[in-house]
Amino acid sequence: MKAQSKKGFTLVEIMIVVVIIGLLAAMAIPAFQKVRENSVGKALVNDARQLASAAQQYMMENSTTQATFTVGTDGIVTGQIADYVKQVGKGTTAPGSIDMDETFTLDHPQYTPGPITFTSEGQEVQ
Repeated sequence: MKAQSKKGFTLVEIMIVVVIIGLLAAMAIPAFQKVRENSVGKALVNDARQLASAAQQYMMENSTTQATFTVGTDGIVTGQIADYVKQVGKGTTAPGSIDMDETFTLDHPQYTPGPITFTSEGQEVQ
């Protein structure tokens, strides 16, 4: 009789590997989500600076105290400041206008702390 080969993994060994992979995933996923949220928050700050700078430039060149615009779901900016800024982050929601000496807010669906408020110069209000 020919001896049967006993190559392969036992059920216990496979279960140990599955548990280790589960523990690694449990640690990595929250860290990844935090990094992603921080990245979206920083992108909102950058978008606010661009929009505020474009609005300030428009208001200065046109001797007005308000600049109106729209931001599409694809991030494309249209309206009075479209010559100064073409696009912001996809998914960013903007107020539609920036007034001199007023605050405005930007938001993104993947930024769970909620909208961020900025001055008309693009500085974050704490």
